[in-house]
Amino acid sequence: MKNKGSTICKKRSTVIRKFLPGYETNQTLPKLPAINSFFLVNLYLLPKNELIMLLDDVYKTIDGPAQGLYKEKGSKFLAFAWPVQSEEEIKNYITELKTEYYDARHHCYAWQIGLDGTNHRANDDGEPSGTAGKPIHGQIRSFELTHILIVVVRYFGGTKLGTSGLIHAYKTAAADAINQAAIVEKTLDGQIDFKFPYKAMNDVMRVIKEEAPDIICQNFDLTCAMTLSIRQSKMELLLSRLEKIDHLIMD
Repeated sequence: MKNKGSTICKKRSTVIRKFLPGYETNQTLPKLPAINSFFLVNLYLLPKNELIMLLDDVYKTIDGPAQGLYKEKGSKFLAFAWPVQSEEEIKNYITELKTEYYDARHHCYAWQIGLDGTNHRANDDGEPSGTAGKPIHGQIRSFELTHILIVVVRYFGGTKLGTSGLIHAYKTAAADAINQAAIVEKTLDGQIDFKFPYKAMNDVMRVIKEEAPDIICQNFDLTCAMTLSIRQSKMELLLSRLEKIDHLIMD
């Protein structure tokens, strides 16, 4: 048991696993690469509803900022990609980039967040409709990514590229930025905050040991307080077990 009056917090961590090539899902069973027989056998032994839940909170994105470049007939297309979690974060990146590259003619972009593919946007920023933002977003979809922003900054070289030329340029620049990054697999996590008396400590720690959430913060004072993080597909079970502990109060 921790000493009374101590507080321990850590930065929230996210489970990250390298992307497995060929990974995709459908409404029946997932198609998986031959990783190893132990992993596959244990995965297929899961009940179908649990298997779908397990896959529903997993997504692919890039592991950090990346840059790409494409040149055509004197024009330069500088591509910048970031992993993102919110529209506010996206707005900040775009604003910063427009400030830094204030002399560029176009700052075209596309982004996607969330797991169902419906929350996305593409912007041509003055280029002919459909020649910039859409090709950029097409690369995000082609690589099956989400929680990502890609901005392509164009410096005009004096020669018009035409519709097909612009589409190819923005598509290629965006793809190059993605290829410069490592694609990773992450889980969508949620947090739980609760308080409990010292006499409930053993019950709480038993649940934590068996369900294996991340302990984000713990405070042992007159009463105990914890913040836990766990992937969404396991959240319901963790909550139900904690709620059964006497005198435990959810925040």
